[in-house]
Amino acid sequence: MSDQLNKDYDVGALIGRGRFGAVFRCVSRTSGELFAVKSIDKALLTDLLDYDPSREAKLHRLAASGNPLAVQIHADYEDDESIHLVLDFCPGPDLFRHIADKGAPISEPEAAKLMEDLMEAIAACHRRGVVHRDVKPENVVFDGEGRIRIVDFGLAGWIGDGGGMREPVGTPYYMAPEVVRGEKYGEKVDVWSAGVVLYTMLGGLPPFYGETSAEIFDSVRRGSQRFPFRVFRGVSSAAKDLLGRMICKEVSRRFSAEQVLKVEAVLNADFFGVVGVDGDARQRGLCVHR
Repeated sequence: MSDQLNKDYDVGALIGRGRFGAVFRCVSRTSGELFAVKSIDKALLTDLLDYDPSREAKLHRLAASGNPLAVQIHADYEDDESIHLVLDFCPGPDLFRHIADKGAPISEPEAAKLMEDLMEAIAACHRRGVVHRDVKPENVVFDGEGRIRIVDFGLAGWIGDGGGMREPVGTPYYMAPEVVRGEKYGEKVDVWSAGVVLYTMLGGLPPFYGETSAEIFDSVRRGSQRFPFRVFRGVSSAAKDLLGRMICKEVSRRFSAEQVLKVEAVLNADFFGVVGVDGDARQRGLCVHR
């Protein structure tokens, strides 16, 4: 660990491990406040096009500034072996564990509230020109007040200059088809990923499946999500309509994060169970799935 990090923080128990390093509890020696420190092993950084730790710190700060639904970064340190990012401590669990512990599918009102917070976090990132590029349940963590926070900006990209991106990064189940195809893409890849998260919460299974990454990518390229009656018979037309607008192969027709937030089905958790929702959905000019 960095000498200056150890001078400023008492680094404690291991919380978890990731592709490029580990996360530990740490306590400020000045204030006694609890944080988490993400330590990135430089020896594992074989391709800086795939992951650039200096970019992570910069884009994380930008995305989290004024964004209470993103984990904040408080300090960064570097030594010969590692780069260390001091972050808000969130006791968890992450959304993946939350869904698994409760047993998917979860109720529409709960899914609506979780999705509202997640889309608020994503929209705030996009307003600042930052695309997360790895939205998935494991990167959505509950804080000490029971509210979700988006974490891990290791694969984040920048579009603030009006440009796009081409790097094929992300987690296969949640990658948008334009990423898989190697095309230029923008911030709507996060909306696709969030749609996959919502589909999984409501259906208990991902919309695109395969035994290998190649099989998953083939399924994503086809991009025609279905709503099996056995699984989705209790899911409202409004929820399925929203999914169709988020998991939409045509990028021009896919909702932006801001558009998702304008949909009443997300903003009002009670809406997902309301009788007569089909008519309201038609009035908004959406496609109601049958």
